[in-house]
Amino acid sequence: MTPLVHIRQHLNETSNLPLYQRLQRALRSAIEQHLLKPEDALPAERQLAADLEISRITVRKAIDGLVSEGVLIRRPGSGNFINTRIEKNFAKLTSFSEDMRARGRTPRSVWLKRSEGTVTPDEAMRLRLSPGSKVYRFNRMRYADDVPMCLEYATIVASCLPSLDAVDVSMYDALEKSGNRPVRALQRLSALLLNAEQAMLLQAKEGDAGLAVERLGFLRDGRAVEFCRSYFRGDMYDFVAELNAT
Repeated sequence: MTPLVHIRQHLNETSNLPLYQRLQRALRSAIEQHLLKPEDALPAERQLAADLEISRITVRKAIDGLVSEGVLIRRPGSGNFINTRIEKNFAKLTSFSEDMRARGRTPRSVWLKRSEGTVTPDEAMRLRLSPGSKVYRFNRMRYADDVPMCLEYATIVASCLPSLDAVDVSMYDALEKSGNRPVRALQRLSALLLNAEQAMLLQAKEGDAGLAVERLGFLRDGRAVEFCRSYFRGDMYDFVAELNAT
């Protein structure tokens, strides 16, 4: 099915939504189903309006909304494109897999190492554990479709998972099944230049801009459950947060 046929079918479905919102939903659906792929250009607004037999004002309003959401990116003189950059809401505690699926991308992981052992002094301090406490460590590359997005080094309190093999694609899914998914977290974001190893794994160049994120996740009763360090390609990820004056 072509993107245009898919969009037209969605527009013709019975709905009480305004036409521009139906067009937004149709475009999102085409992206989620990979009919429109990252870096694909949308038809010109005038052409899209003619093909769908709707007003150009409606098309512009729908696209403006998707640009505001970060789904599309507008390049003056070139047109509107599917945004390859990922916007992560820094104030919302979601997993990498959830973020990718919400944007129509397929998350996957390549394991670098998984092991069990006892806490290091640094892990003990951060996770508030006694010396000798058992933990699981998960080191992996995270991908969206086939694009490397981040390096992840996570330490999980062993009592919060049934076994080292409980984690498949999503660590938070495994923790949720065990009743130990974090409900809040402290996160720290900092800029860095990728070193040689990080650049090689992320398919970037040594010295390219990157982002380092440290996350300490807590259960509802206040116990720490995870300590995670992640390294992102700076050209792929944006972290955003809503700020209020009160």
